[in-house]
Amino acid sequence: MLKLLFWPFSLPGRLLRKLRSSRTLKLTRDGRYYVGITLGIGLAAINTGNNLLYLLLGWLLSLIVASGFFSNACLRGIRISRIIPKRIYANTPFLVEITASNTKTNLASYSLEVEDICEGVPVDKRCYFLKIPEGKTQHTSYRHTIAKRGLYKFEAVRLSTKFPFGLFVKSRSCETHNELLVFPNTRTINLPAPSASQHGDSQTQSVGRRGEFYGLREYRIGDDRSSIHWRSSARSNKLLVREYEDESQKQITLLLDNALPSVRGEEEEQALEDAISLCASLAQSYISKGYVLRLITRGQLTPFAGGDMQLQRILRVLALLEIESEDRPFSAQLAPRSESVLVVPSNISAKHRPRGATTVLESNAFS
Repeated sequence: MLKLLFWPFSLPGRLLRKLRSSRTLKLTRDGRYYVGITLGIGLAAINTGNNLLYLLLGWLLSLIVASGFFSNACLRGIRISRIIPKRIYANTPFLVEITASNTKTNLASYSLEVEDICEGVPVDKRCYFLKIPEGKTQHTSYRHTIAKRGLYKFEAVRLSTKFPFGLFVKSRSCETHNELLVFPNTRTINLPAPSASQHGDSQTQSVGRRGEFYGLREYRIGDDRSSIHWRSSARSNKLLVREYEDESQKQITLLLDNALPSVRGEEEEQALEDAISLCASLAQSYISKGYVLRLITRGQLTPFAGGDMQLQRILRVLALLEIESEDRPFSAQLAPRSESVLVVPSNISAKHRPRGATTVLESNAFS
């Protein structure tokens, strides 16, 4: 009951706090000179009582009031949104598109500067709009680079203006939430030579899908639907696809050891980041050549699949991969006589590494 009685009296204070929290005001260098001159003339007018000085003081103060009015009018009614690319890699520049819409119907906005806020820190680039007419929308973009993989949050943008006299910088924060997943850095590499595999009396190392019929297996995400064997699928109540001899040679398992000792420094962590980057590069190269692959780490298992969707899944797992203890085993075991590549951080030994991998690569193998 008391809250209802005092609510009208608390409303102005809440509005004032909201206004203070959403808008900031800073003096420019010219503004500091201007305010200093205004204060000097004000003191002189009070001490001397000269009407001309009072008139000049009033003119100077009126410019400050006009500056506040016009800057508020410029910031009011502006809606900001951003568009971020779907696939972003660490240490690779990308473009962020900024859209500014003026929702006012009778007043344009001038000299607007937009600054993105990521993880509470302003980004190193800004966008500038000279004029946004009433009821219009304008687009611009800036180039940005993120050094490390992981999940980043763009929380807000800071909209500011020096209009009309350049004496003050008035800013307003606009909440625009976007999550940005940064994949590990990838590069073009030469794939390690596959080990030979026996099929019957002949030895095959070829790639492609033109070999002899080898058998049936369950459908995996990314498989060609034209290879589905509908009669066998109807009998077994699950999708089965034809597998060819050459296709069986295009299955590979990537293993990544993401374990580091409990006492570690920057060199060990950088070695792991290099191993993650190497694993992402291998996955990209294998999938581009038509391989079906899976990823096994300590704590994560990505099943066999192929195509761009599988690459997206693997890159997402690698982007969010955390450091594990060497006591934690790998999430799956290697199949007998299967093609596999084990990627490990350079100069770091760990327990419970799988045995039987056909290829073992250290993170500096392709540096």
